[in-house]
Amino acid sequence: MELQALPSRIGQVRRIVSAQLRYWHLDALIDRASLGVTELLSNVHRHAQPDKTCTVEIELLLDRLTVSVRDHDPRMPVIDDAEPLATCGRGLAMVAAMSESWGVRPDGESGKVVWFTLPTSSAPVAAPSRRARRTVLEKPARRFAEVGHTTDGLRPEHAPARSAVAG
Repeated sequence: MELQALPSRIGQVRRIVSAQLRYWHLDALIDRASLGVTELLSNVHRHAQPDKTCTVEIELLLDRLTVSVRDHDPRMPVIDDAEPLATCGRGLAMVAAMSESWGVRPDGESGKVVWFTLPTSSAPVAAPSRRARRTVLEKPARRFAEVGHTTDGLRPEHAPARSAVAG
């Protein structure tokens, strides 16, 4: 998707990325992908010249999710050592720490693409059959009382954490 990297749009992109990952049954990646795309878009908002127009792409290939942000500024980003009390300068270091890999590449004569990858570690789970959904819905008291590991394929072992960041 193409957008202006403005604070109000960054929250919208996080919600879109989260929804797509839920659709792909990759809920475990939502927090890291949201954090990473937020940091990359924040860098475009803060540093990109001459404009803040960028394109966000997410791509799922076999065992890897790739998130990339393309902008029109040819200057390459650099990871800096932020001072302990600094309020900025840690974004790319966070992206590097939480991702499997990351990088930057020139994009034509006037732009670049900054990207990161996350391992999917397992294939998406198929949706339960209509009969299986009906069985679960017919037993709501048991469904809510159960705690711990399940192997029925209807629910994940644990619920993913949700972001507390507004937007």
